[in-house]
Amino acid sequence: MLEKYLPDLVLASSSPRRVDLLNQIGVVPDRIVSANIDETPLGAELPRQLVARLSTSKAISVSKKNLGSFVLGADTIVACGRRILPKAETLEQARIFLELLSGRRHRVISGLAIVSPEGKVYKRIVETHVTFKRLSLEDLDLYLASGEWQDKAGAYAIQGLAAKFIRAINGSYSNVVGLPLFETSQLLEGIGFSR
Repeated sequence: MLEKYLPDLVLASSSPRRVDLLNQIGVVPDRIVSANIDETPLGAELPRQLVARLSTSKAISVSKKNLGSFVLGADTIVACGRRILPKAETLEQARIFLELLSGRRHRVISGLAIVSPEGKVYKRIVETHVTFKRLSLEDLDLYLASGEWQDKAGAYAIQGLAAKFIRAINGSYSNVVGLPLFETSQLLEGIGFSR
């Protein structure tokens, strides 16, 4: 009996968090390929436009060298109003971001894009609202000293020490970690991916 050919799944991201999240729902990428694209927002680009563009660019870029595969691209940002908070690069920048989020509600927005083996692109945007408690100077100093803010959009990780700052969350928890699992699973199943 001939085995049914199952196209590979390629994750267009080098984020270990995304790999862990996919594994959590039993989806193991066959390959992990970093897209290496410029993630700088364009002038006047709004948060939802940015994640849609970046996730699609990542998926399409990686799919060009992985023809016949499913290629999943994703991008997650933290937005406070219209302001996009990228990954903090310095301790001072991390402090500014956390002071901005202190006592306020903000959005975590992810763009998903999957290129099918036939080359068709499928997209979704997922938004979660997160409310921080008002952070004291001690809260800020202890969190910043932990170093956990590094390589995190908005300078925090909900799955780490910053969990104690979260007063409320409305929407997908996994989206805040870095990949909305329900929507990712539904999108993959809807376009014929199975394992």
